[in-house]
Amino acid sequence: MSPQIIPIADTAQDLELTERLIAPDGTRQKNPDLDPFVADVDAAQLRSLHHDMVMLRRLDAEGIALQRQGQLGLWAPCNGQEAAQIGTARALDPIDFVFPSYRETGVIYARGAEPGDFVRVWRGEEGAPFDPQEMRIAPLQIIIGAQTLHAVGYAMGIKHEKAPEVAVTYFGDGATSQGDVNEAMIFAASYQAPVVFVCQNNHWAISEPVSLQSQHPIAGRAPGFGIPSMRVDGNDVLACMAAMRWALEHARAGKGPVFIEAVTYRMGPHTTADDPTRYRDPAELEKWRTRDPISRLEAYLRAAGELDDEQIAAAHADADVFARKMRAECLGMVTREPLAVFDAVYAEPHIGLERQRDEYSSYLATFEEV
Repeated sequence: MSPQIIPIADTAQDLELTERLIAPDGTRQKNPDLDPFVADVDAAQLRSLHHDMVMLRRLDAEGIALQRQGQLGLWAPCNGQEAAQIGTARALDPIDFVFPSYRETGVIYARGAEPGDFVRVWRGEEGAPFDPQEMRIAPLQIIIGAQTLHAVGYAMGIKHEKAPEVAVTYFGDGATSQGDVNEAMIFAASYQAPVVFVCQNNHWAISEPVSLQSQHPIAGRAPGFGIPSMRVDGNDVLACMAAMRWALEHARAGKGPVFIEAVTYRMGPHTTADDPTRYRDPAELEKWRTRDPISRLEAYLRAAGELDDEQIAAAHADADVFARKMRAECLGMVTREPLAVFDAVYAEPHIGLERQRDEYSSYLATFEEV
């Protein structure tokens, strides 16, 4: 099931070299490798996946708006990557543990995050954004690729304890150039750790195109480590679910690590601090707009008579309600005093900490004088 090693300089060719169940125009395609893993998925479950993706796109847009209005320090958009995140996350077992990067808003949503959980960390408020043990998902990781090492270490613990869970880690195409990711794959293969690597290839590592840093499909690297891989259409939510079920079955059966490359596209900026118009061809953006993951599933369900305007409107209404709650939670957060950052750093105060507090206090005072 590992991919052929074919150059991927052409975007159109790149997408065609993937496993798929629903084509961009909404037609259902047979796939002997993936079909068995979604044989139980009915129209109601597909409508639920559609609802999830609509919710994700709306809360993502709200996050951008809050940042633009000065309520958040930063936001990492995931517009266009809804299928890759929702499809894989909804395939997870509640006991599985996820190690995300900073862009997995949809995975966090699928694991049961509350409205305020999406903004707390981006606002810089005290405390973790959510309870990692309750949601079975580690805090967002800003260091590129570091979470893959954490996932493998956790998976090695799973194997040692003979536990039934699987560790899952998400990262982007840019992270595959980091040493951490490659080292994680070496350890995972060497110790046959039950971990699933999910690479969301959104084609851009900030301003660097994937065709520059990877002359061949990224999924083709995994077999070199002894890890089976699959290259899936990341804008096909059903295919993403099937791919993750395949991977989880493999890892849970004690067969070691698995690698999924979900080929998708980052429709927005890398973060709200980025301007993609400086380096991205508008024509490429428009080409990927025709492959929209939500429109694709809508087309399939409409053709099957399983989705209508009223149901779509209801999904958007639910998303608006969630976004309003997210905004209200954000605006209602009380930011602690700046000097409180020194509290609870050490069990007992010491001279060095007091000196730093005094220096920071003097720095803050300069703003009051202006």
